[in-house]
Amino acid sequence: MRILRYTDATYADALCRLNRRAEASDRVRDVVAAVIADIRQNGDKALLELTQKFDGASLTADQLEVSPEEVAVAVASLTPEVRAALDASLRNVTTFAQQSLRKDWSMINEQGAEVGEVYHPFERVGVYVPGGTAPLVSTAIMTVAIAAAAGVPEIVVCSPCGKDGKVNANLLAALSLAGATEIYRVGGSQAIAAMAFGTETIKSVTKIFGPGNSYVVEAKRQVFGVVSVDLLPGPSEVMVLADSSANPAFIAADLLAQAEHGKDSGVAFLTDDEVLLNAVVGQVETQGQKLKRQEMVRSVLDKECFLMLVPTLEEGAEIVNNYAPEHLSLITSREQEILPLIRTAGAIFLGNYSPVAVGDFLAGPSHTLPTGGAGKSFPGLTVDMFQKRTSIVRLSKEACAKSEPIVRVFSEIEGLDAHGLSVSVRGE
Repeated sequence: MRILRYTDATYADALCRLNRRAEASDRVRDVVAAVIADIRQNGDKALLELTQKFDGASLTADQLEVSPEEVAVAVASLTPEVRAALDASLRNVTTFAQQSLRKDWSMINEQGAEVGEVYHPFERVGVYVPGGTAPLVSTAIMTVAIAAAAGVPEIVVCSPCGKDGKVNANLLAALSLAGATEIYRVGGSQAIAAMAFGTETIKSVTKIFGPGNSYVVEAKRQVFGVVSVDLLPGPSEVMVLADSSANPAFIAADLLAQAEHGKDSGVAFLTDDEVLLNAVVGQVETQGQKLKRQEMVRSVLDKECFLMLVPTLEEGAEIVNNYAPEHLSLITSREQEILPLIRTAGAIFLGNYSPVAVGDFLAGPSHTLPTGGAGKSFPGLTVDMFQKRTSIVRLSKEACAKSEPIVRVFSEIEGLDAHGLSVSVRGE
């Protein structure tokens, strides 16, 4: 863990480095561009070769899609405890999404025209669910269930398989319960390319959702325009901003929970209290010794973790805004003063008893959030991202006549006389 204090000579330079923008390295960009080109040119053949190369699984084209029978077996194999947990999360996420759906509306403007908006779900969306070091059943719910709540009829999911060609049974069950209509055992940037451009087996989608590693995020960036994308959610991260009212054991537990996501995860702690800083360091060491994934956690703590002593919580809030963390845990007796200063966090967890893990699994809002500084430009995943907006305009003869003089002025300014004529002709 790197510890930096505002009294250190390197403090100002460190603050500059924390002002992040979400960018991929040249190597990642080049690798992803090659993968996309391969998928576009060679379809299933490339998809199978890349699955063998990156996931170690030898598949045939007819094995790419997970069969309904395999999904049914996975759902039937759920233990009562796991089924109850999945159902509880599904209920919260679905209810939250239904409350957030955008609804049709209309009004009458000054000239008497009826104007408004109508909303329709996308017809066919793609969702990427990472596999990697853990079967992210929570991500299945936090993406697919929201698409289902929006009424999307075709929900295509890609998730990497193991070397045996199988997708984790609990993940398959969660995807099914959440509302997935097609599931493919494909991962990485090749999965994003397949959903964007289509192959012989995977029909293209119109919008792609879901988190992933740096290659997946870059693939979403490169296919944008061919399809739309939700946001750029990459490797997970947490930042804690706290004062002396915080419990150091709770803070350490949140930092360690984030670290166990493994490679490229971001872990940060800011405080204006030296005693708390030292106590958190001690708690991280003590609690970390009890974890199952100690090697992975230690790697993140050594490479991707920093702790800072800041002069004031106000300066800490400004660092938060520059860093734009995926998750922010804010623990302070001055919450009403500090919370309004935070403008770029993907999700904010308030107080000692709001662990980020509850947001990861259960609370209701999606845990698919912008990372790597993308929170300056993107919000977290919401149900209206699965909706298409269309504006509606209806004019009566009277409303058209009242609009004509104004339209005529605009058409003359822009030199578009046919525009003016298209309105005036209706009054002749």
